[in-house]
Amino acid sequence: MALIIDGKKISQDIKEELKEKVAAYQSEEIQITLAVIQVGEDPASSVYVGNKKKACEYIGIRSLAYELPEKTTEEELLNLVKELNERTDVNGILVQLPLPAHIDEDLVIQTISPEKDVDGFHPQSVGALSIGQKGFLSCTPAGIIQLLKRSGIEIDGKECVIIGRSNIVGKPMALLLLRENGTVTVCHSRTKNLKEVAKRADILVVAIGKRKFINKEYIKEGAVVIDVGMHRDENNKLCGDVDFLDVVDHVSAITPVPGGVGPMTIAMLMNNCVESIQLRKDF
Repeated sequence: MALIIDGKKISQDIKEELKEKVAAYQSEEIQITLAVIQVGEDPASSVYVGNKKKACEYIGIRSLAYELPEKTTEEELLNLVKELNERTDVNGILVQLPLPAHIDEDLVIQTISPEKDVDGFHPQSVGALSIGQKGFLSCTPAGIIQLLKRSGIEIDGKECVIIGRSNIVGKPMALLLLRENGTVTVCHSRTKNLKEVAKRADILVVAIGKRKFINKEYIKEGAVVIDVGMHRDENNKLCGDVDFLDVVDHVSAITPVPGGVGPMTIAMLMNNCVESIQLRKDF
């Protein structure tokens, strides 16, 4: 029987730990503040932003919401980011992606001060991760590491295969698994013999954005499977990149969708906000 990795419970455990840390900071009169900027009214983005606000409120982090109209210019957005960079009472800045097409996402990310980059997307954060220096970690990959560790799954020495090479999940995931002494292979759309490569994995992380694409033909019996995908199936139910029902009896552990990786992303964002106090001293 496969272990169903409970991301809801693990994320709640992390939030409880963070709540205690925030209370301790508040007893020293240190307030943690996250500024969240949303441009336009993308429905999915609005849900994510709402969830981030709720998490902040629960943990005791002050949140500032900037809900800007779709027609906001790039210059206006960059000026707001620069203003928040300068504010001593703001610890973290998060610009909700995607942005409208007329705004350069890379430029916006690069404008956020590295010491306030709680999403972990700034080139300086990514560079620090790649050479083992301190910095903010990309939230979804950091959450996956916590899912594995808190579920008692050993990474050290294991064959780890990642399907997907995005800057947000695939690449930082590879670096984090390397940091935990995993032996890492990254697959992508040009990978030959994908099934054979995936079947080598003791730990398989799937982040390809294709609904139920991975079935048991891609998975070694007894492997651990982490499903980062989020889609709607033919019955409008949430599902992932992995065909859960096809593989669940074939694996040793698996994350469900929903309730697996998703809750961890926000938990690790909150963790980055709390970590910002110490990281600011280190920068």
